[in-house]
Amino acid sequence: MQTIHETFIHTYSINRSKFIAHLTPIYNFKTLLAQLKIDHPKANHIVYATRELNAFEQIVENFSDDGEPKGCAGIPTLNVLRGNELINVALLSVRYFGGIELGTGGMARAYGSAVKEVIAVASLQPYQKLVEYRFVSTYNHVESILYHLKQLEIIHIEREFGVEDVKWKLKANQEAIEALKKRL
Repeated sequence: MQTIHETFIHTYSINRSKFIAHLTPIYNFKTLLAQLKIDHPKANHIVYATRELNAFEQIVENFSDDGEPKGCAGIPTLNVLRGNELINVALLSVRYFGGIELGTGGMARAYGSAVKEVIAVASLQPYQKLVEYRFVSTYNHVESILYHLKQLEIIHIEREFGVEDVKWKLKANQEAIEALKKRL
């Protein structure tokens, strides 16, 4: 499985219709959808598909045709995500109608092509399951711990500063957590 860590955008045009495809991490999906509705008020459709792992490591998929003929937009988008084994991602396509009917088959191919092209320009990363790790440290060790976290590229960090100590909550792959334990 593969995933991404930033948003990628690509524009695909066919018969004067314009498809602006946005491939984004799943945690950014709702915010991006709301922003696209604001940024593109004259767009005919904003179609999306999502794939993510739930707490039980099951793949959960969702899609919307957003008024396009049933099965011509969301499903082709989702199928391309499936074919590329992408996980924890959302794909949103903003469509501006160009005046020439594409037909149902042409529309499905156009949405699929828009998704393929944005995936082609994206930096795909191998998916790694994140695990949570919690520990407590003294204030004297905060700078040292931050140094090690940066070296191990652990970026999901929460800290709670107490009266006498600091409570840490990290999310990273198992390999990085084990390396951190050895360093501490």
